[in-house]
Amino acid sequence: MTSRIMASPLPIHIFQSARLAASSRRAYSSINCKTQYNICFVRHGQSTWNRDNRFIGWTDTPLTEDGVLEARVAGRMLQSSGILFDEAHTSLLRRCIRTTNLVLMEMGQEYIPVNKHWRLNERSYGDLVGLNKKEVVKKFGKDQVKRWRRSYDEPPPPMSENHDHHPKFDPRYRLMLDDIPRSESLKCTKARSKIYWDDVIAPALRSGKTLLVVGHENNLRSIVMRLEGISAEDIINLSLPRAIPLAYRLDKDLKPLPRADGKRDEATGMLNGTWLGGDDAVQEILERDYKQVYDTSIEQNLERGSDRDKWRRWTEMAIGDPEDESFEAHSRSHVHRNLNNNKNHEKR
Repeated sequence: MTSRIMASPLPIHIFQSARLAASSRRAYSSINCKTQYNICFVRHGQSTWNRDNRFIGWTDTPLTEDGVLEARVAGRMLQSSGILFDEAHTSLLRRCIRTTNLVLMEMGQEYIPVNKHWRLNERSYGDLVGLNKKEVVKKFGKDQVKRWRRSYDEPPPPMSENHDHHPKFDPRYRLMLDDIPRSESLKCTKARSKIYWDDVIAPALRSGKTLLVVGHENNLRSIVMRLEGISAEDIINLSLPRAIPLAYRLDKDLKPLPRADGKRDEATGMLNGTWLGGDDAVQEILERDYKQVYDTSIEQNLERGSDRDKWRRWTEMAIGDPEDESFEAHSRSHVHRNLNNNKNHEKR
């Protein structure tokens, strides 16, 4: 990861004038005056089973120490971008809940409401839950596993009733046992996320609220698929990285407005949203994630090892002391000095 993962901060007078203009239109504020319909998606940080390359689904795996750092970096990206949220939405799973809390802490926005709902949970991976992804590729083949993970309407094998990680054993679902899926395709996941979008997210957006949605890869894929109008045939090619904010400006019909460059993102080639970490950084992460699952010639766990250690050292330097509440101190950090150097270089 390089300094490009942090968005350049805007002058403070722009924040102030934008907030004044926004507050004159509605009770909630956003610094984006070009449209009052704004939403940002963030996938959670690394969990223990992401690190171990296992299928997770509804299993409540916690963040690793690296996952905490990823979440904090995502918060710093958002804080540097200047966006202000009115409320946040996330799942019932602690890897997302803690990511939400860490992001808002870094932004100094812990005060906003946070809504949690099972309809924003990760898709159910059925009987694959707990298995190592690369071992499953070796057994069933790359094409089959890719269809299970990324296709629109092919669910994995259903979870057995006595599975060690069946959600029915989790007390948070005790009042909805009949609604627990045994396995889900993206189509199934999209059906439940659509209900939450239509009933909760869309009305909030139409009222002028700026929203943060912290979710899981497949749940977010289902929402982005609908938002962008991606076909059932093409969605198999869309993957989302952890902890890189994806920001959208929407029109009054809640359809994505074009990016500033008028093009689709370079990382996936499908999206009108803006990656606050930069397209190049996202592309590198997605390539690593693909190798981690599908390249059986690589025995090393790419979520561990020397490259990961380098990333961790850089990240710790970039975000500084978690107890430091001074954003002025942050603005003098190595990251911002690099950003200013990059900006000066671009002007030459």
